Amino acid sequence: QVQLVESGGGLVQAGGSLRLSCAASGSIFSINVMGWYRQAPGKQRETVAVISSGGSTNYADSVKGRFTISRINAKNTVYLQMNSLKPEDTAVYYCNLKVASLDYWGQGTQVTVSS
Repeated sequence: QVQLVESGGGLVQAGGSLRLSCAASGSIFSINVMGWYRQAPGKQRETVAVISSGGSTNYADSVKGRFTISRINAKNTVYLQMNSLKPEDTAVYYCNLKVASLDYWGQGTQVTVSS
């Protein structure tokens, strides 16, 4: 059974920073993709950033230059450093693990950016 546990969300003023963490536990194949997605009220869930086990990254245009995704493979942990936060970044952020054809999700962590 794979579980993802997120931490690091909270309330921050515009221009501030937050760091999200997600630790995966269970039987996890070493070749995988981990990532962060977000869902704002009334909107569809969207990709924020993803990183492969080989270190390749991809970002949504809206966060390029402000967010950085990283991971520690030995710990099955992924991070999202969020700088220069904007009110439009307010959402529930979800950690995701893709292994072969399987998708695993964390419970979500709220990020609120006040103007």
